[in-house]
Amino acid sequence: MKILCLSVVHYADFHAGPDRERRPERGADRLPGTAPTRDLASTMKYCPDCGGKVSHRIPADDNRERAICDDCGTVHYQNPLIVVGCVAESDGKILLCKRSIEPRYGYWTVPAGFMELGETLAAGAARETLEEALAPVEIGHQFASVDVVDAGQVHIFFTGRLTGGYGVGEESLDTRLFSEDEIPWDDLAFRSGRYALQVYFEDRGKNNGVHFHELRSKDLTLKNED
Repeated sequence: MKILCLSVVHYADFHAGPDRERRPERGADRLPGTAPTRDLASTMKYCPDCGGKVSHRIPADDNRERAICDDCGTVHYQNPLIVVGCVAESDGKILLCKRSIEPRYGYWTVPAGFMELGETLAAGAARETLEEALAPVEIGHQFASVDVVDAGQVHIFFTGRLTGGYGVGEESLDTRLFSEDEIPWDDLAFRSGRYALQVYFEDRGKNNGVHFHELRSKDLTLKNED
């Protein structure tokens, strides 16, 4: 009997072999990933359930190629990952973190990272802000959604208000509050975060609904921007 595995499997987790099941190092799966979606299915070589080899083909009653275990028949569905972030404000200034991890070491970003199992979108945004900037935050409304198609990710951003102090988390080199005219636009890590900041300032504190945007692999970082 074939088993359908509906859980999300990170594309890098099970490429090394049946005896090397692993998770990426802490920070290695932070935003954003760079593998194009066409490679996500092809990188899995062994089944995380039984260790058997997998082949890549279109299952019955499906229309996409999947990783299917040759031994136990499990079909592994690899779906987009959700990144959650928070544009946190205090006295008219925005909290940014300088990254201490790759990709984009030393560049500034809004607090953001992959959503964890068992939490809501808003809870994930609050957790990332606390982890990266040691900052408790009151989450406001969702205002931006960025489809990072070639990385297999969706980036969701919330407004937020700092309810206490802030510091430097283990994934940050520095944290600071910036007014709009102080934002280090040329030193921002990712285009999704830049887009979030742009529409945040355009909204001027109003809830204008969710702004949608799409990025492709060539657009993920700002290093080639003039």
